[in-house]
Amino acid sequence: MAEVIVHATITLDGFMAEADGGLGWMFGRPSAPEDDAVVERVMSRIGAVVGGANKTRTIEDGEIPYGGMLKVPVYLMTHSAHEPIERDGITYTFVVDDIAKAVEQASRAAGDGWVALLGGSVARQCLRLGLVDELHLDVAPVLLGDGISLFAGLGRHIELERLETSAFASETHLRYRVLHRPEGGPSSDTDPGQ
Repeated sequence: MAEVIVHATITLDGFMAEADGGLGWMFGRPSAPEDDAVVERVMSRIGAVVGGANKTRTIEDGEIPYGGMLKVPVYLMTHSAHEPIERDGITYTFVVDDIAKAVEQASRAAGDGWVALLGGSVARQCLRLGLVDELHLDVAPVLLGDGISLFAGLGRHIELERLETSAFASETHLRYRVLHRPEGGPSSDTDPGQ
């Protein structure tokens, strides 16, 4: 059965992008083969992806999960129906306003692999619903001070168990198991964006 993971590169102050969505801070740091091995190990286990669709429900360059390096099914949250799109060997399926359904479909497609959740809104919704098994975070040594947060607005206390920590050239790689799966409480938002 598939495991559901939040997989993200974040800053030390918890941002996954600049306020305008920019990701320039992610690049230009030294890396070691061990850093690459951590990321490659995670990517080799991913069997499907769930993320947020853009407003036009198209697949533009720069929006393709993992830069198109993973040829796995992608399920994108949206507020209105759209036919699936096939591009470069990847099928993008649009799921209307039902994150649990998207995760269920992705889990079936992933088989024994992992379902990677991309985007802050998607990750928070799934954490609130108790759908997340693990967090895989690559923490860059930079403070943005402002930007798009991975966890801000979660509104829940969730206990984690550290499974793995490693640090090599610049990033620190953290892996946690989600221990407490929330029940009840405020309803989740269905924002398809990040």
